[in-house]
Amino acid sequence: MLNSCGRLLYTARIDRYFDYPKGRLQCRSVRFELEKLDIEDYQGTSVMNYADEGVPYTRIHEPKHLHREKTHEKGVSVIIKEYASMDQDDPYYPVNSDSDKQLLNRYRELAQRQENVIFGGRLAEYKYYDMHETIEAALQRFKSLFR
Repeated sequence: MLNSCGRLLYTARIDRYFDYPKGRLQCRSVRFELEKLDIEDYQGTSVMNYADEGVPYTRIHEPKHLHREKTHEKGVSVIIKEYASMDQDDPYYPVNSDSDKQLLNRYRELAQRQENVIFGGRLAEYKYYDMHETIEAALQRFKSLFR
């Protein structure tokens, strides 16, 4: 495949690219549960984060607040509860423990030897990015590759 395209932008798990010869990097995942409620407005905002140990979910999304210009069903709101998990088959976020940082360095050494493969994004770089950081990193990478 690489021969046909000349250059590959790889955005999945860096350890998976190499088929885990050094071990698996730990990733956190998320699980979503959707609920339709008989209430006009559940929380007054699109996303509310919960850091209390007694709350089993990490945030609640109420999408109707993202598009107030749209018409929504009266007296009803849809919420999505987000739960943290350790599902290694559906990775979202790096764990970044000391052992994972050491393991990542071994994979970075392997990645540096790859010709015409660009490792980019949260999973390939094993780095947490907020959205604005994701866009900035992608633009900077593009500039460095295509000047």
